[in-house]
Amino acid sequence: MSAVADLRPFAAFYFTYFAFQGLFGPFWGLYLESLSFSAVQISVLMALSTLARIIAPGFWGWLADRSGRRRAIVLSTSVLSALAFGFVGLGNGFWWVFVSLAVSHFFWAAALPLVEASTAHLTRATPGRYSRVRVWGSIGFVSLSLIGGVLLDSVGLANLPWLVFGLLLLIMLAACFVPEVKAAPRYAGALPIAATLRQPQVLALFACCFLLAFGMGPYYTFYSIGLQQAGYGKSAIGWLWSVGVICEIGVFLLMPRLMARFTLEQLMLASLLATAVRFTLIALLLAQPAVAVLAQTLHAFTFGVHHAAAVGLIHRYFAEQHQARGQGLYVIASFGVGGSAGGLLGGVLWPYGGVLLTFAVSAAVTLLGVLVCVKWLRPTSCPAD
Repeated sequence: MSAVADLRPFAAFYFTYFAFQGLFGPFWGLYLESLSFSAVQISVLMALSTLARIIAPGFWGWLADRSGRRRAIVLSTSVLSALAFGFVGLGNGFWWVFVSLAVSHFFWAAALPLVEASTAHLTRATPGRYSRVRVWGSIGFVSLSLIGGVLLDSVGLANLPWLVFGLLLLIMLAACFVPEVKAAPRYAGALPIAATLRQPQVLALFACCFLLAFGMGPYYTFYSIGLQQAGYGKSAIGWLWSVGVICEIGVFLLMPRLMARFTLEQLMLASLLATAVRFTLIALLLAQPAVAVLAQTLHAFTFGVHHAAAVGLIHRYFAEQHQARGQGLYVIASFGVGGSAGGLLGGVLWPYGGVLLTFAVSAAVTLLGVLVCVKWLRPTSCPAD
């Protein structure tokens, strides 16, 4: 297959997968608040997507590496995720929503690490091309963030579960076209995955990913609620989320040039520094529209630069036959354990200090990640391979 033909199905999958995120992320917390759930209940329900990424990616990555059938797992879990989410809108009780979401997210969390491993494999000779494919996820996110705010102003938050269900069906359709990408055969010279995980630079990488995601946990749970309390409407909330992802799109398109000039370690450090500044601005000046926009532009570093650097480093550190598990462990350490812990802590802090306390803690945690990166994930003298 040609390079373009190889990557189109992955671009389509990223688009639909993150279109779901573009509707779910900015507005699901508002929907839960409309059901009169408490801050702790909201944080628990919002954390289900990240909690699922603790359990699911490791299991599905192990199964994919053992069976060599990534495509079958991506397709089957996408179908089951959509079916489970179909129950969410049928009831408004906490435990009904909890169980339906938990089952849906367990299957939903399976697909992305496997698709990431396949995309990284196909673009391994020219790592900058990974970002050119992954950017379609950002385009999908920003599209639904913008459309979602306007649409929900028209149809109301009560219909959000059914809109989200429709996007999960689109993910299922896109998964049908993702091709099989075979992992490299096992060979005796490769380190076992346990030995790879004990390497100091690997531990430092996962620590950096954990700490940044920990800081982002309250953002995904309470940022929209904080904006609403500061007087922003749903359309403005959607636009502010979109500003961040538009900047993310720009940096993904620039990643080939950035990777040619800077090392992956330097890019990781820049992402942590910029994120600490971003959370400080949100904590202190969220009610100022110009500052809110400025803080969102830093999402280019918080996600775009950070994610591309992390995927590149994982592909460098892990042997070919461990790639699916390596990407799965990245998801577990960051979006899973880190995002869940941060989101749940945000639920505890929010009633006492709101935006100021919650995002000040996020900034402090991210600064700790800066220290880890400087001490143990030292930049090399060569640009990214």
